[in-house]
Amino acid sequence: MPDELSGSCEQVNNKAEARDLPPRSFLRRRDSRQSLGTIMMGTSLYLPVVILLMQCSPSVPVTVTTNRHKVEVEEHKDAVLSCIFYTEKDQQPRIEWKKKGKDVSFVFFGGKFRGPFEGRATIEGATVTLKKVTQEDAGEYRCEISAPKDSVNLGETNVTLKVLVPPQTPLCEIPSSAVTGSVVQLSCRDQHSIPPATYSWYKDNQPMNPPRHANATYLINSRTGVLEFKSVAKEDTGRYSCLASNGVGLPKMCEAKHMTIEDVNITAIVATVLGVFLAVLICGCGGFLLQRNGFFSPGHRGRSFWISQCHGAAHISSQTLHRAEDM
Repeated sequence: MPDELSGSCEQVNNKAEARDLPPRSFLRRRDSRQSLGTIMMGTSLYLPVVILLMQCSPSVPVTVTTNRHKVEVEEHKDAVLSCIFYTEKDQQPRIEWKKKGKDVSFVFFGGKFRGPFEGRATIEGATVTLKKVTQEDAGEYRCEISAPKDSVNLGETNVTLKVLVPPQTPLCEIPSSAVTGSVVQLSCRDQHSIPPATYSWYKDNQPMNPPRHANATYLINSRTGVLEFKSVAKEDTGRYSCLASNGVGLPKMCEAKHMTIEDVNITAIVATVLGVFLAVLICGCGGFLLQRNGFFSPGHRGRSFWISQCHGAAHISSQTLHRAEDM
């Protein structure tokens, strides 16, 4: 009996202790609430610091960029000069376009196109389109964005416009004739194409390939357009023409011209030299005889005439000639 009583008492005591202790789930909820409160307290301490850092961080300035810094377009076509900008606060910044040169000139200012661009240019955002450009439009342009409400209120970018010009009909200089063995140059030039044209030569409508060996009879400079024969031969006789091309538009060719190569006439050259020699000899001897007979003495009278074959104009009289013949 006493043992049973003692066992029951222990059970009662254990139950009592169990009623006094809080359950485990309750302890977990209480711990989580304490952790949340600690986090909220920490956040409340750091939040003003975060806001202060955001206010003190540097502002993003106005930025200006372009899709293409170098624009190449054929003459009489449209050119697009792109300008892209981002502002911090100002949603309606001032947009200006200028062209650099000897003096800076306005292209777009005060919401309008100026000077030669008035009526032949459009703008979308800050991107400008020039209509039917010419060589006068080539040059360097600057896009400027002014945003007074931003902390950094000015930005700019540069765009270079190159206007391409297709070849014009080249000017060709081709001699009509030459003698064998002589040096002969044929020239071809187009001064208006941009970029500069390169040249190729044709003989009798067939292309003349640039020589690849040192013993070639001719040379072709494709940049200057010169075709040079070191020593022409009769086989070089033919019709020559030149083609100018620069990758813009269609190539242009000058009108073909015929060049004849002739042999040197040795007989004619020798005869000419002998004729000149004899004429000089006769004139010299005749002048000596006339002087000896007193033709050039002062006071001499008589009918005179010119002998055009001698050097200068030798004045002789008919009376003196008759006297010379009698001797």
